[in-house]
Amino acid sequence: MPPVVPPFLVGLIVAPLAKRLLKPLVRGVVKTSVGIAMEVKKAAHEAGENIHDLAAEVAADMVAAQIASGDGQHATGNGAPNGAKDEAANRAEGDARAPKIRATAGAGSAAGPSTGPGKAH
Repeated sequence: MPPVVPPFLVGLIVAPLAKRLLKPLVRGVVKTSVGIAMEVKKAAHEAGENIHDLAAEVAADMVAAQIASGDGQHATGNGAPNGAKDEAANRAEGDARAPKIRATAGAGSAAGPSTGPGKAH
């Protein structure tokens, strides 16, 4: 019958060996995964730029086609439609339009005004 070795003695011998062997392996895995993540991020950024460029080209082509066909609105100097320029000219100088107010998420909630993070109600 072989001698019985207590498990903690096996651990004392195996732990340093495992540390020497596994640390470089884990380091390599982490280094590779970070490199892959950076490459994916770079590729996604380039794809986004390409889509943005393509959308800008398509918009420019559509505007050029509208201008060439005569279907587009005529230029008024300020980019506003013809009626808007006439309306602006007819308005009195002191008569300013009120700014449009947009509803935002959470505005006017039943709980009252937001007090911000870390502040009590």
